[in-house]
Amino acid sequence: MDNTIIIVVAAVVGLAIGFVIAKMMEKGKASKTISNAKKEVADIIKQANKEGENIKKDKIFQAKERFLELKAEHEKVIINKDKKIAEAEKRTRDKESQISNELAKNKKLNEQLQSQIKEVSHKSEILDKKYSETEKLHKSQVQQLEVISGLSAEDAKSQLLESLKETAKTDAMAYLQSTLEETKLTAQQEARKIVINTIQRIGTEEAVENCVSVFNLESDDVKGRIIGREGRNIRALESATGVEIIVDDTPEAIILSCFDSVRREVARLSLHRLVTDGRIHPARIEEIVKKTEKQINEEIVEIGKRTVIDLGIHGLHPELIKAVGRMKYRSSYGQNLLQHSREVAKLCGVMAAELGLNPKIAKRAGLLHDIGKVPNSEVEVETPHAILGMQWAQKYGEKKEVCNAIGAHHDEIEMNTLISPIVQVCDAISGARPGARRQVLDSYIQRLKDLEDIAFGFNGVQKAYAIQAGRELRVIVESEKVSDDKAAELSFEISQKIQTDMTYPGQVKVTVIRETRSVNVAK
Repeated sequence: MDNTIIIVVAAVVGLAIGFVIAKMMEKGKASKTISNAKKEVADIIKQANKEGENIKKDKIFQAKERFLELKAEHEKVIINKDKKIAEAEKRTRDKESQISNELAKNKKLNEQLQSQIKEVSHKSEILDKKYSETEKLHKSQVQQLEVISGLSAEDAKSQLLESLKETAKTDAMAYLQSTLEETKLTAQQEARKIVINTIQRIGTEEAVENCVSVFNLESDDVKGRIIGREGRNIRALESATGVEIIVDDTPEAIILSCFDSVRREVARLSLHRLVTDGRIHPARIEEIVKKTEKQINEEIVEIGKRTVIDLGIHGLHPELIKAVGRMKYRSSYGQNLLQHSREVAKLCGVMAAELGLNPKIAKRAGLLHDIGKVPNSEVEVETPHAILGMQWAQKYGEKKEVCNAIGAHHDEIEMNTLISPIVQVCDAISGARPGARRQVLDSYIQRLKDLEDIAFGFNGVQKAYAIQAGRELRVIVESEKVSDDKAAELSFEISQKIQTDMTYPGQVKVTVIRETRSVNVAK
């Protein structure tokens, strides 16, 4: 590379010299120019050689530095590898030493084990010899005893067993008699203690149930819209829900009267929707009532689910869950049926736990014991609610203990499990609290149900509602099956049937409603 530079420089210098000489020759100063050019060329060559040497030295120095750096890095890598190899060799030596120690320990333990095995074998041989000697001595002693007593070993054993049996029987009878007497003295006291503790641990509010609901209004102006022209809106609402709607001078309030809580709730929610929406007319009323009935059915299922979850009851059939939800809208002797059943379930769980029984099964039986009081329309009313509830439980796969407890809690069938008396006792506890039940209200509600059942016993009856506290029976018939003349005759027949079969205060007005509708759709 240095030689190339020198050559290039020399060529450039030569060209310069030629150019200078040419110029000098043109101007006539050739000799002087040549001499000057030679000096300059010599200086240039000298300077070029000097710079070339400097460049050569720099390159050599850089190469040496790079070589030293590479050498240092290589030595560093070699040192690291040597270090890792040394560490690996050290770990290997440590493991070898550890393995040697373990082998030595195992060898020592093996030797100890072998010595112990030999010792055990020796002791076993000694025990076998002693056992054989003992057997020989026992046989000889038995033979000597037989000779002395004149009895064989089997005869002596039989006599001994008979004497022991008589003694044990006498002692057992004496102990049993004393235990029974002690149990009789303490059983009643313990039973009372369990019942009292159970009642104290379950504290619930007293049930209150009535037959009216108050629907509050924002202003009395809404009353006129609810009544409608010539009372058509209120008649449509009463006909669709079966609830008597009382509009009086009470400010900003309407009273809904019906013994059936479900109907009353449907009427209340329907009125709320109609008043909120503002469109109140017969067609709209029927539409809202149908939607509300569907909503109530969904709410019944949701109430049943929440109840079984709160009580920790699992795996209940959906139909039984619906029956539990329907209890919210039923009453028994004035006591809300769902609240009563929840209370009985909790009491049964506590009492079963006190007696060492399964509290989950007891809770289940306590919750379902009154499901026969919420029957479907297809079920005959004459069946006692305990038997009906037991049949439902059997139909939907409940256990025998639960079914027996449901059917036997009013002694309709024989009790064959310990859960059954617990359910009966807890049912009595729940109903015996002060103010829990009202016999008069229950008989009143039953009388209203009987009124409706009489109407349903006639052909062509579509709906029947007992209103005005049982003083009026409103019957809606199917227009296709019952004519106008037949409607008047039907009203008389129902009134005669009520007069013959029922006992009631005052008089009952029977109103038969027949309505004909013609509906067409314009497309």
